[in-house]
Amino acid sequence: MKNNGYIDLYYKRQELTPKEIVEELDKYIVGQADAKKAVAIALRNRYRRKLLPKDIADDIAPKNILMIGPTGVGKTEIARRLAKLTSSPFLKIEASKFTEVGYVGRDVETMIRDLTEIAVDMVKSQKIKEIKNKAEHKVEEKLLDILFPPPKFVAEEGNEEYENKVERWKRTREKWREKLRKGDLDQRKVEIEVSEKSIKPLEIFSNAGLEEIGISIQGIFPDMFPKKTKKKTMTISEAKKYLLEEEEKSMIDMDEVIKIALELVEQTGIIFLDEIDKIAGREGGRGPDVSREGVQRDLLPLIEGTSVYTKYGIVKTDHILFIGAGAFHVSKPSDLIPELQGRFPIRVELHPLGEEEFVRILTEPKNALTKQYIALMKTEEVEVEFKDEAIHEIAKLAEKVNQATENIGARRLHTIIEKVMEEISFNAPELKGRKIVIDKKYIDERLNNIVEDQDLSKYIL
Repeated sequence: MKNNGYIDLYYKRQELTPKEIVEELDKYIVGQADAKKAVAIALRNRYRRKLLPKDIADDIAPKNILMIGPTGVGKTEIARRLAKLTSSPFLKIEASKFTEVGYVGRDVETMIRDLTEIAVDMVKSQKIKEIKNKAEHKVEEKLLDILFPPPKFVAEEGNEEYENKVERWKRTREKWREKLRKGDLDQRKVEIEVSEKSIKPLEIFSNAGLEEIGISIQGIFPDMFPKKTKKKTMTISEAKKYLLEEEEKSMIDMDEVIKIALELVEQTGIIFLDEIDKIAGREGGRGPDVSREGVQRDLLPLIEGTSVYTKYGIVKTDHILFIGAGAFHVSKPSDLIPELQGRFPIRVELHPLGEEEFVRILTEPKNALTKQYIALMKTEEVEVEFKDEAIHEIAKLAEKVNQATENIGARRLHTIIEKVMEEISFNAPELKGRKIVIDKKYIDERLNNIVEDQDLSKYIL
């Protein structure tokens, strides 16, 4: 395998032990130890498979996971953080989407195309970071050539007068460079050559979900259709952006980007199938309807392993990790067709969250809601402090509202804290330099009347 930044980065991160993976997930997600352990093992198995001989490795299927639990308990966040932790292409999609009106058979393959698009964008962004400084330098030189072009000296090289003129030109050019970097010239108008799109892409609609393949005749026969350019006047600020994009395009090898992206999708891709219980059916004691069972049968080849045609090439799905998730209130995992059940060998149950977990969610994670609001208000030079009694009261109210209305888990905290912080956020520009302490009394003043009125809390909290 050819070494390159993105692949190396992934495999380095994949060397994390299961305990290290769980420790990382613990920084952002409270509780749900069983689910964290399951995804950590699944990830480590990928690393183990990579160390095996190819003939054995190809036969080892990924250990897909089925997460069972109510909404707002961390199912999506676990999968998302796992993908971020490992720099893997990640796609979240609702399985129930494919039962909607307008559903076309085999449309499920669009998720593989979307995942491939995500991988291409990821690798392209990484490549842009690698060449950014070089590209910016080239753009700077181009703009300086327009603003202060090299003079055509009459004197011959070696002549003292010639050398003096060159030295003066260099000094002046450096002054222009300094102004350019400071942004002093951003609103100055310049005329640059821009490419003119003369031929539109040919749109091909396949029977696999009407996917726009986007084949450009100009791309296939570049010599027959040379690029046309025209002069356009724009500000230096606009010209910088345009020229930088053009430089990046010319410096990035898209063939290499696509090759890396395809490998990332096939070997490291993660697809999170949310609401998988909605395609299991058996509402009111009946079995699944035709469309739901049809979706399951269409998903089966992708999860078992098949080849999907994308505009970047063929993607084999044999080793993509699928994580299914659902509340399974009405249906149960055994209501899925047997073949699909067998493709999710690891089952984990996530537990509902209560007051104790809400307190931890508000304080422990690196991205805890209270920490987010403290940081946001700090930008307005307003210091906010959440007292422990206030955090416990918010957690208590969140549990109470969840029990009285719809239980949406930790998502209820977002709604309640937003209501608590509403007045502070609105008046923050006028509160500059002040410290605001949020205690139990403040919470009671802002929320108690709403919580006690169940009809009102249904709409506001």
